[in-house]
Amino acid sequence: MKDTPRGQERLTPRDRLLFTVAFLVPPRFTPDRVRRDRRYRKLDQRRFIAWFLALPLLVYAIFVVSPFLQAFFYSLTDWTGYSATYTFTGLDNYQRMLEDDKFWESLVNSLLLLVLAPLVTLSLGLFLAYMLNVGGRRAGATGGVAGARFYKIVYFFPQVLSIAVIAIIWARIYSPTGLLNEGLGAVGLDSWEREDWMGGDIAVWCVLAVLCWAFVGFYVVLFSAAMSSVPGEIYEAALLDGAGRSVTFFRITLPLTWDTVRTGWIYMGIQALDSFALVDVMVPEHGMDVLPSYLFEKAFRDAQAGYATAIGVALFLVTLVFALVMMLVGRRERIEL
Repeated sequence: MKDTPRGQERLTPRDRLLFTVAFLVPPRFTPDRVRRDRRYRKLDQRRFIAWFLALPLLVYAIFVVSPFLQAFFYSLTDWTGYSATYTFTGLDNYQRMLEDDKFWESLVNSLLLLVLAPLVTLSLGLFLAYMLNVGGRRAGATGGVAGARFYKIVYFFPQVLSIAVIAIIWARIYSPTGLLNEGLGAVGLDSWEREDWMGGDIAVWCVLAVLCWAFVGFYVVLFSAAMSSVPGEIYEAALLDGAGRSVTFFRITLPLTWDTVRTGWIYMGIQALDSFALVDVMVPEHGMDVLPSYLFEKAFRDAQAGYATAIGVALFLVTLVFALVMMLVGRRERIEL
């Protein structure tokens, strides 16, 4: 019979009970027999991790997981949101959602913002950060342009404003007598003026422009911090080899800052999906909807909380799939400097 390695003997029922008690109680109450066992060290490590994570996991379960589970439950009912009674309706809300043209219109608008807002915003942020940090060349060396710090402050300024203030400002700009129409008229483009910038098919593009304007400054600062960690000698070596700005960007800057870009893409995608404030303030009623604004309309204006939570579940799934796709597709081998 093959001997069991020392320290890995099978536990008797009594030892198993003692180790279980030792795992649950504080160390000072640990039985001496268990404390002298060499396997106690591994048990003590696991106990520390378990107790260290117990409270955060409990708080997370109560305030994050529990509301999601409640929302899914209410999506299976006809709850109005204002009464204490409801009837279980099964998957009726989801069937209704699949047949709801307004839901699909809102979903298309949300997906359009989800795809284009990160693409445009991060592209502009990368370009501006690259120009500010590596765009200047003096005496055969690479460096930032003159006044780079001032430009970063200017670009970052929209982040100081709340999203509601930004929405109000741009609602005035897009109004029939706003700055946009006045500017077009001043340069002789009267035919381009519109009375309903925030109505019809063009509304989603106007919201996209505001999203990009509001967040591009944040990514300029974020990517500038990432680029500052790239040694200047790498850029100078590329310059000596005759590499231009575009080659330097795609072969050096982008690979070395890819982790930051991927994280920023996920964050910006979530911001695009959560564009309720912009749409609610800027867009007149029935001008356009995204999933959060349509959810709000059904929950608080039409008193259809059960159906609204079904829309919320759909929004949660879209967000989850987006984050997973970005984490899997954007994964690449880490480059060490």
